[in-house]
Amino acid sequence: MADMGAPLKTTAVTMEGRKGRKRWRSHLHHHLSDARNPNILFSLTLAAVSKPSNPSLEPLIKQCLRKFVEFLSSASEPFLNPVLSLLPVLLRSECNQIACAAARIAGAMALVSIEANERIASESEILRGLVVKIVRSENKAVKKAMCNAVLDVSTTSFGRQRLIELSCLDYLMLGFHQLQKSLTSLLSVSIIEREGNPYLGVASSQDELPLLLLASVVTLTNSCNAGQLERIPKILVVALLIFLKQIWSAVREQLLAFRLLNSSEARYCHLSNFSAYNLAESIFRLSMDASALVCPRQSEIVIRDIFGSQQSSFMNFMSGHWESSPLLMTELSSDSDVLHDIFSSFMLCATCDEILPRFLSSTLRGMVSCPPIELNEIDTLSFLCDVRGMLGCPVRYQQDIRVVRTNLHSKSEEHYFREGSCRPLSIDDMLECEVAYREGYTIALRGMQFHFKSIGAISQEVASLFGQPAVSANLYVTPPNSQGLACHFDDHCVFVCQLYGIKEWAVFPQPVVQLPRLYEHVEVPKDLREGRQILLRAGDVLYIPRGFAHEAHTVTGVDANSRHDGFSVHLTLAIEVEPPFLWEGFAHVALHRWGHDHSFGSGSSWSLQANSVSILHLAIHLISDDVLLFRKACLVAASSLPSETKDWLDMNQRTIFNELVKKIDELASFEDSLEFLQLALQRNEDPFHWLRWLEHLNWGRGCARDNWHSDGNCRILTFIYQQKEDAKAAFADVKSKFCSEVLFDHAKETFGKLYALYKQARMQYLNGMLSLHC
Repeated sequence: MADMGAPLKTTAVTMEGRKGRKRWRSHLHHHLSDARNPNILFSLTLAAVSKPSNPSLEPLIKQCLRKFVEFLSSASEPFLNPVLSLLPVLLRSECNQIACAAARIAGAMALVSIEANERIASESEILRGLVVKIVRSENKAVKKAMCNAVLDVSTTSFGRQRLIELSCLDYLMLGFHQLQKSLTSLLSVSIIEREGNPYLGVASSQDELPLLLLASVVTLTNSCNAGQLERIPKILVVALLIFLKQIWSAVREQLLAFRLLNSSEARYCHLSNFSAYNLAESIFRLSMDASALVCPRQSEIVIRDIFGSQQSSFMNFMSGHWESSPLLMTELSSDSDVLHDIFSSFMLCATCDEILPRFLSSTLRGMVSCPPIELNEIDTLSFLCDVRGMLGCPVRYQQDIRVVRTNLHSKSEEHYFREGSCRPLSIDDMLECEVAYREGYTIALRGMQFHFKSIGAISQEVASLFGQPAVSANLYVTPPNSQGLACHFDDHCVFVCQLYGIKEWAVFPQPVVQLPRLYEHVEVPKDLREGRQILLRAGDVLYIPRGFAHEAHTVTGVDANSRHDGFSVHLTLAIEVEPPFLWEGFAHVALHRWGHDHSFGSGSSWSLQANSVSILHLAIHLISDDVLLFRKACLVAASSLPSETKDWLDMNQRTIFNELVKKIDELASFEDSLEFLQLALQRNEDPFHWLRWLEHLNWGRGCARDNWHSDGNCRILTFIYQQKEDAKAAFADVKSKFCSEVLFDHAKETFGKLYALYKQARMQYLNGMLSLHC
């Protein structure tokens, strides 16, 4: 009997337990229906989630979460604390509906206020819970809810930075990579105009998840600093860039065609919160430090194809013509179609059949605008902030392209597009370029190194040869019997590389300006002496130093056997010497390093010595206006040199430096510097604006950095007038010691650090722009 009774007892207990749980759930539902107090709601939710093994409580939890959302519209600070403590548990729920509801609560809380956003962004467990669920959940609704919550947290800079610090971007990239099959929907992305900007969207019939993930990735990528970008695993970056570039290709076509949907058409789209320009910025950022984007060219090949095959040709050029006189370098061949090896990759993209004129429109269609980076800018991310809202737009007239011809009677330039400068070109405009070409206009394209990897590699190698951070490349396509640019001179040295056809150049014998600085503008006089006539054939290279006036036009009938007779295509490699890389810049670096080594800043003589260093910087700048040597390019950082040139160039640079020091000792004037400082302050100008680049170096105690602002300049002037004789004597003492003690090798070491900063920034810019074209 006992054995028969045991099961009956067990059944009775089970039934009683079920009745108890039923009464407990009924009790919770009763309180829930009457919940007016958030604390009661929290208690009910906590009680429900404390029994995770009971799936019958899921409907109750869902009701609680819906109530939470209602309370959020009027949430107060005390209410946020209990909710925050629940969210990590709720986000881990195996019930998809509960996880979605928790994500919606997290997102809603992040939008309540800036303070609430900071509170939720401070909870690492919540943020990680959101992004981990994106990767691990198989449910699309859950992934969407988590993405939306991440985007809500990302509405503040604090929220974005917290997500980045917790490596949430890595999870988002991984989640994006998991959706390979779904990503095809983004290739048919629509561009929707909103508030004047082109936003991305997909048709409402398509899956929204890839767009949400893309929005999350783009938002956080564009908020990373340099260190954070470097910490992203390379394998994720490479995989992501493949997809981003595919999407960008579809987006770019629509931007070029101006195919933008209006608000009424956008009703049938899932609209993102990021624009086409934000997408371009992400591609740029992720590509900046790509090591294999530009494959370096061998310096021997570059030197051979530009300077000639003789072993001593480069050194002869450096000693006899560099920055002093024009030079024609020619390698005649029995083959009239001979091509430079270094340009062969580019020229395969532009075969002669396409050049006239199909190559023009096809090339322009594949190009995006390349806004120029400012002089002395070495923070690429700062540059991106300046051009945000325009990066990736179609090429702009005057900035990226000019369509111009010279009136042979008036000798003045005429532009085919006369309306508005720096406006983006449409597809119709690009087709008009073909018409303009047939009417005798030259098509001049700037920044070809940003559009073709092969030219980018050549530009980098030439830059290394001359110790400069970068070299630019411009392409000129000129029709028969035509002249593009009027007679002019450049503020940079150029190597004119003739690719196709023949062009006749006139280079005038005396420079209009002796070694002009960048952006130094002087009108070319009309009474120039007769120029030297030079016929440039395919394969020839013409070197023209900065300051020498020149002009060129196409000719016909010179080579009847050539199928390229009449028109011309040439590429110019422009060596634009930025201020730090003139010899004046090296002198400033040498003074900076010398002051640092002498540890100015301690003792009673600090003000006299530090101010004397600042005044000596002014004096060097004034000398450079009159002494040509200071305006020559400094080649101390030159690399990739032929072996026979290295030692010669090093001795040459040391000799020049010694000459500079002598000039500083002879000509640096306290009175002239004081007058310059006075006049600048009277005009409310910064007397040291031309030297701001020196701040890129690590400052030691040897430079009066704090003096280099308006208040500091006034203090210098006041101090000098109060102790003029002492200040004058201190200046003479500092100048004498500097000129006798300065060491070339110390200055070279510091100069190398500065060069590396500029080189890295210019390389990042090159990589970013190339990535938008590949």
